[in-house]
Amino acid sequence: MNPKDKNISRKVLNVVSSEFEVLRGEPYPFGATISRDGINFAVFTSKARSVSIAIFNITGTELLMEFPLDPRYNRTGFVWHALIKGLNPGISYGYRVIFQDNINPERQPCNEQIYLLDPYAKVTCGGEIWGDPLKITRDGKKHTFRLSLIKEADYDWELDQPLNIPLKDTIIYELHVRGYTQHDSSKVKNPGTFIGLTEKIPHLKELGVTAVELMPVTDFDESEMFFKNPRTGENLLNLWGYDPLSFFAPKASYAKDNKDGAQSDEFKRMVRAFHDAGIEVILDLVFNHTGEGGKNGPVYHFKGLDNEIYYHIDPKDNHYLNFSGCGNTLNCNHPVLREIIIHSLRYWVTEMHVDGFRFDLASILGRGRDGNVLVEPPLLERIADDPILAKTKLIAEAWDAGGLYQVGDFTYGKRWMEWNGKFRDDVRMFVKGERGMVPALATRLSGSSDLYQDDGREPYHSVNFVTCHDGFTLNDLVSYNEKNNWDNGEENRDGSTVNLSWNCGYEGETQNPPIVQLRQRQMRNFAAILLLSQGVPMMLGGDEFARSQKGNNNAYCQDNEIGWINWDLLQENQDLFRFFKLLIHFRKNHPNLRRTRFEVKDINGLPEMSWHGFKLGKPDWSEESKSLAVYYIANPELGDCDIFILLNSDDKAHTFELPPLKKPKLWYRVMDTLLKSPDDFCETGQEMRLEKQNAYRLEPFCVAMLISKSNG
Repeated sequence: MNPKDKNISRKVLNVVSSEFEVLRGEPYPFGATISRDGINFAVFTSKARSVSIAIFNITGTELLMEFPLDPRYNRTGFVWHALIKGLNPGISYGYRVIFQDNINPERQPCNEQIYLLDPYAKVTCGGEIWGDPLKITRDGKKHTFRLSLIKEADYDWELDQPLNIPLKDTIIYELHVRGYTQHDSSKVKNPGTFIGLTEKIPHLKELGVTAVELMPVTDFDESEMFFKNPRTGENLLNLWGYDPLSFFAPKASYAKDNKDGAQSDEFKRMVRAFHDAGIEVILDLVFNHTGEGGKNGPVYHFKGLDNEIYYHIDPKDNHYLNFSGCGNTLNCNHPVLREIIIHSLRYWVTEMHVDGFRFDLASILGRGRDGNVLVEPPLLERIADDPILAKTKLIAEAWDAGGLYQVGDFTYGKRWMEWNGKFRDDVRMFVKGERGMVPALATRLSGSSDLYQDDGREPYHSVNFVTCHDGFTLNDLVSYNEKNNWDNGEENRDGSTVNLSWNCGYEGETQNPPIVQLRQRQMRNFAAILLLSQGVPMMLGGDEFARSQKGNNNAYCQDNEIGWINWDLLQENQDLFRFFKLLIHFRKNHPNLRRTRFEVKDINGLPEMSWHGFKLGKPDWSEESKSLAVYYIANPELGDCDIFILLNSDDKAHTFELPPLKKPKLWYRVMDTLLKSPDDFCETGQEMRLEKQNAYRLEPFCVAMLISKSNG
């Protein structure tokens, strides 16, 4: 096809100019770069004999022209590049690769008919309609169902900047963009979208969280699923999106307006709206595997460009190594992959203004080219020390599906925070009343010094959570002993069997008053421990009003009322929402609960933080103990009061001796999870003065909190 054919230019309808010239171009930066003269393309592939750039219309539905590159002229090293003079934005494109004759097809898919997605594409087309991607055959050639779209970046951020909220003050709220507002009860104008999410900012501000952590928002193919719901027969979709097709492009179907690549601007408007409200945006990014799956998976980009470079391949049988549990594992510490990941992170910070990242299965990012664990992984060191990322929040999910568990050992630079899975497990076991958990509870309450102190990190490196997207919701944690994943179509085999949950005496939903009351108390207990612990608390969206997934602990494929949030529950469970809100408000107002160091100093001869049992100074660390108290003494430097927190997971009531206070101070009750709203948590200025100032009786399965105030 002659790129200078005048008929072609007329066919494009002003998208491109009347003449095209393929110039040498530049091998860097990768991807498509708009210049004054045209568009520069650069793509890495080490085994190609030839590469063509195919140009489509902006919707990706019509092939307009194809430019074959000259390997003598348009190649530098392993990078193929060209400047197509006269080509303007407003088109989509893909690469077509023909490999060298001696390539082993078992190790490198060699289908030259496939138009490949650019790994550096900032916008994609082909997935604008949720659940109905464009699957088009053009001239008998297979297509990836996604193309790269070129759009000028002209969004005006005005004075918007990342918020840089200190770690000690951060409260994270995890949510799913589609699932958060897709339910009819959300009452938003644009459900399931970035803009729809901004309509819930008033709720998040009232609750008091400082950051939203968004489950994957980069492009993925939700229709990749092969399972059906055995009960209804409907095809299941990948709701969560932990199978990325892009590390740069926002998912088009998450935008109200996704015509001509507008999803990028809509994402920016969402970020700006959150920043205007004082809320940070953290992205959950998946760099450990892609949606290309295993040997029989689809080909989108990496497989078709350089399979052996991008993925871990077993040299014995040519199968993909699967440390991710999702069919493939990215070769993250290869220089080419390192570049893509660093460029992706920089892009989200500089161009999209996000405030931080949570790295899914981050332990994989520390594996070398042979899959073994590296002592000093280049990628993790580079992320931690990158000057552009210096102020962003870096959160590691410090494990993988290959058996590597590094919670407390993810010490690749002190910049890294961790999802503290041990906090989750220890707190769950304590609250359900298991024996021998008091020492572990004390450690978790104080910021998990056993995990983070020895390597120089501080309490705020621990991201504490009781629930997250993966597992039971808070309501289900106190309502189910067993998972109920039958609707996932895998005969209930998927999802963890170790949930450390307790149904409070009945499996599933019930109207039995004593059981309902106990469940409500246990949810408040979990909330209290989470938000009164040192470290950075993270809560799951919807837990603040008892959202349920009907016992499904792996709702990744439930694009329905199981996976969506039912906002009617907010009205039904206003008491629980109020409890969460006041807890968060209390945490923000009391620096003692947001310590920046493990070191415990003395104040007026007393430790600023101390442990107690039924008797002062005598905590019971024995196997039989199920009760504990922690005392934060008033610190004049912080301007805080005395705080005394009591915890009892026993099925018996216990009386705790209270620390004596100097007059005119007296003990006042702020919280007791036994009591009904509004007495379960008193608003500021309405705390209840204790009649007995020397002791407090704590009922079974309860948490209480007292503060010192001057009498009168």
